[in-house]
This record gives sequence, structure tokens and C-alpha cells, in this order.
Amino acid sequence: MSVHASIQDTPIDPELVRSMVGGDSDGAVAMFVGLVRNHDEGRLVTSLTYSAHPSATEKLHALAARAVERAGVSDVAAVHRVGDLEVGEVAVVTAVSGPHRRAVLETNAWLIDSLKAEAPIWKQQHHPDGSSDWVGLP
Repeated sequence: MSVHASIQDTPIDPELVRSMVGGDSDGAVAMFVGLVRNHDEGRLVTSLTYSAHPSATEKLHALAARAVERAGVSDVAAVHRVGDLEVGEVAVVTAVSGPHRRAVLETNAWLIDSLKAEAPIWKQQHHPDGSSDWVGLP
């Protein structure tokens, strides 16, 4: 079993994250690729800025470690981007592998939901009128 978790300020390559999971005994890999979209709750979004607390990498790793402990899972990877991102760019990628699809799919869903709820990573949305707002602050 392996766990990879990181936060980076450079573009994320989903195929690189995919390559961090899976082996000869695995029959399934599930991935989530989160992209910057051009709207949120009825408002246009032109770009995002992600900020992370210094403990965010540690928290992300702890979540990935909890995910790999789930039954039926072999490897877990989670990578989140910080800094300024444009619409269409990759913000987060999770990947989970294991022998069978159900455990892999359920764990990947659990991982991205837990990351969004628990990791100290915050998103500032920028709008066409020059205004901005923060999303997900504690």
C-alpha cells in the first residue's frame, strides 16, 4: 500500500497522479479531477486563488492515509494546487486503486469529500466586476 499527498503551486498533471497508484493486483483505479469553473451559485467567476495553511500538507496526508486503510484499497494519491488558477485549470486530483471497483469508487468519493471539508485550503473567487469572495472559510 502506498500513500501520496502534496500541495503544489505549479500545474497538476492528472496522468502523473494516476501513475502514483495501482499495481498488478489492482483491477480498478478511480480518479477525481477538479477543474476551475466559470460560475458559482449564479455568479460568474473569472479565476480563483487557493491559499493553504502551513499544516495543509500534513492534513492532506492524514486523510490519504485514512483512505488507504479502508477495506479493498491499495494505493491513494491526492494533490491540491495553490496560487492563482484560471478557468479550466486543474485544482485538485485524487486517485485510488484496489482490486475491485466498488471499494475504490467509494473511497475516492470519501477522500474528495473529506478533503473539501477538512483540509485547511481556502478558495478566493474573482468575478468580472473586480469583486472577490472567499469560499469555505471556517
